[in-house]
Amino acid sequence: MGYNLYNKISYDVSDLFTKRYSTSFSLAIKVFDVDLRQAINSVYGFVRLADEIVDSFHDFDKAVLMREIREDVHLAVVDGISINPIINSFQLVVNSFGIPMEYIDKFLDSMEMDLTNNYYHGKEYDKYIYGSAEVVGLMCLKVFCDNDKTLFAELEQSARALGSAFQKVNFLRDISSDLSERGRIYLRNVSDLKLIDNRSKILLENEIEEEFKVALSGIKKLPRSAMLGVYSAYLYYSVLFKKIKSLKVNDLLSRRVRISNLTKFSLLCKSIIRVRLIKAF
Repeated sequence: MGYNLYNKISYDVSDLFTKRYSTSFSLAIKVFDVDLRQAINSVYGFVRLADEIVDSFHDFDKAVLMREIREDVHLAVVDGISINPIINSFQLVVNSFGIPMEYIDKFLDSMEMDLTNNYYHGKEYDKYIYGSAEVVGLMCLKVFCDNDKTLFAELEQSARALGSAFQKVNFLRDISSDLSERGRIYLRNVSDLKLIDNRSKILLENEIEEEFKVALSGIKKLPRSAMLGVYSAYLYYSVLFKKIKSLKVNDLLSRRVRISNLTKFSLLCKSIIRVRLIKAF
């Protein structure tokens, strides 16, 4: 009873973490089938915890905290329990759906890169994107496929593309705060504020457009239990991306592009109509 109650509380903590940190993702998660919600909340809760250590815990030794979270999650996956509720719910998902430790380590590697890097070039940029975004898509795909290895292999590239596209849209949306609050630039091969221009913005937008195409082809093949939730997130980011594309880079440097809660709700309704009613997207 005690252990089962603790696991339930752990899932509840990850659910609260998701709601407080991201209204957009929490809204998308609500339309997943019930048996998937806990798992996706747990994945998001873990990756958000690591991200917050890097971006927010300025009064503490971030390198030590990152080392501790890596050690904690490794032990938790082996032992089947953690006294940290967010890590505990995450290890339950890792062990239930066979998420490889390699994905977790690659993700944490990218988070640690942000402790020392302010910009990324070439292969280092690709390495960062893979660890910070693509493997998160793969973790979620593991949950969606529920140990169906054939389906996972078929959708692997589209899951990576969707994770990458979401991350790059975030880069453009948050370009101002990344610079002013964290001193980071997430445009490929751009290492100086003076080098940020509309050309570098367009190059990244071209990458995003291609990745969205690959991602959508995979979303259409997802199990019904996951399709609506993933498509609603895709639609939200597509609208956000369209809004970003309409602006010049100087506009993005002066303000953060937002989607209103009313628009988010209308996009969710549109997703439901397209996926569940007419299946046309």
